[in-house]
Amino acid sequence: MAQITKPLYTPRYVPSGEEMAVIDTNKGAIRVQLNGRDAPATTGNFIELACKGFYDGLNFHGRKEGDVVVGGCPITRALRPQQVRMAVREQLRGIHPGVGDPGYVIKDEWKENPNNHHVAGALSLTHKTKPDSGSCQFFFSLADHPEYDDRFTVFGNVVEGLDVVQSLRIGDEIKSIAIEGAHALPDDDALPETITVRNDEGEEQTVPNPDYLAMQALGKLLGKKVAI
Repeated sequence: MAQITKPLYTPRYVPSGEEMAVIDTNKGAIRVQLNGRDAPATTGNFIELACKGFYDGLNFHGRKEGDVVVGGCPITRALRPQQVRMAVREQLRGIHPGVGDPGYVIKDEWKENPNNHHVAGALSLTHKTKPDSGSCQFFFSLADHPEYDDRFTVFGNVVEGLDVVQSLRIGDEIKSIAIEGAHALPDDDALPETITVRNDEGEEQTVPNPDYLAMQALGKLLGKKVAI
């Protein structure tokens, strides 16, 4: 089976560095100071997704004691908490929490991030084995894990609710994520469908705009209603 190549999206929201994420869960609220100056693309992408309601109603689908708790997979949107736990144990045929994405990927930023430290309460972007393969899924560090500093991009730190983070389990719900201090999102309708680039011979050619493709894929995902 041919592998599907996801468009590489360049987030268009430019963080001020002052944005705060308020993650409301069934266990309580978590306030995260976002690191928009250190990881602008990762932070901008998270803000765009949060403000569009992408995370509302998703469930945490991974936890390793003393390590991390993971959320942000759109596959969990259609599942009840018990179904998430069953799917993680491979008891729901064909449903695999942890493999979902918004239809695109973004670039890693851990190399350029001067404060890429995985301390307890750090918020980081997950990704697959390939470089530049993260998009929407994230994890909270439950303890200090410097071994992750050269693997994942830290884009926030918990300032309130670390006890809530520590209490999260597989199946717990993300009710909503609000971004305090956010300015207006860029207009998706203003994205051109194609862009002009130069090929290896220096000739101009028109190609599909990856940002347009990414937002088309996200729009379809957010408009899709699935019930189990």
